Amino acid sequence: MTTGRKVSLQEFNQIFESVKNWGRWGPDDQVGTLNYITPETVRDAAGLVKTGRRVSLGLPINKEAGPDNPHQAIHFITQGHDVDIGSSGVRFALDFMGMAFHGDCHTHVDALCHISYRGLTYNGKPAEEVVTSMGATTQDVTAYREGVVGKGVLLDIPRLRDVKWLEPGDAVTRAELEACEKAQKVRLGEGDIMVFRTGHHRRRLELGPWSASPPPKGEGKAGLHVDAIPWMHERKIAAFLPDGDGEAVPSLVEGVAYPIHPLQIVAMGMLASDSLQFEDLVRACEEEGRYEFMVVGLPLLLPGGTGSPWNPIAIF
Repeated sequence: MTTGRKVSLQEFNQIFESVKNWGRWGPDDQVGTLNYITPETVRDAAGLVKTGRRVSLGLPINKEAGPDNPHQAIHFITQGHDVDIGSSGVRFALDFMGMAFHGDCHTHVDALCHISYRGLTYNGKPAEEVVTSMGATTQDVTAYREGVVGKGVLLDIPRLRDVKWLEPGDAVTRAELEACEKAQKVRLGEGDIMVFRTGHHRRRLELGPWSASPPPKGEGKAGLHVDAIPWMHERKIAAFLPDGDGEAVPSLVEGVAYPIHPLQIVAMGMLASDSLQFEDLVRACEEEGRYEFMVVGLPLLLPGGTGSPWNPIAIF
């Protein structure tokens, strides 16, 4: 396991300042690094579609409580086909669903209003004004109404290490990301979507669910080391799709329990998703003989929402 060096709060704040995109696309920008995705990058991504094979990157909505799912989704049928509505034999089945989609068990995308650091959200907006008890007033998930469409590049760290998954607490550094690019003969560039695999979902499938909270309450989880963030900034990556949430837990940053999210979302304005699954994608990449593909992800249009459940698709 690679834990990487520990980082002081002072160094973390220096990294935060160095990767800030505040004002880059104007003071009222709502989409951050998605500005790197242009009609040209979408057209180029469409050129990656050769066979038409489609692979879901999402998890089924989890309705069962567990150590990583304390707020399970609620789903029930409100009307079945056993109810005669007096419509000449036509009947309708109806249902209801409610869920707290942030967390470690539901595939979702974070809006830019979701995270604040030192009282500010992306672009220096006062956090208490951005999200009130009535919902988000700006930077909500509807800013992503046009979807996330672009070139996805899988970086499969367990494959690089020849292991089934990374263990909780493992932190992946910039150097290892670059080594993975070299091994897979890919390179992430401006406007690309970084698809980052630690094997989190495979570990859950084989060993069962676990609490990803820091020890001793939980076991933690694998994710990025903060030294990978300047690399992502330099490469002008548009979006980050991990199979956990990208956070190495326990944190290696002094006094910051979850450092990756504020660096990505608050400082860079990066679209970040959480809790995807790439086991089907790995098989498709191996069979197709490549680690680049088109990604299409469509969040729900939830006004005032701090994020949205979604089901991104990789297309080969």
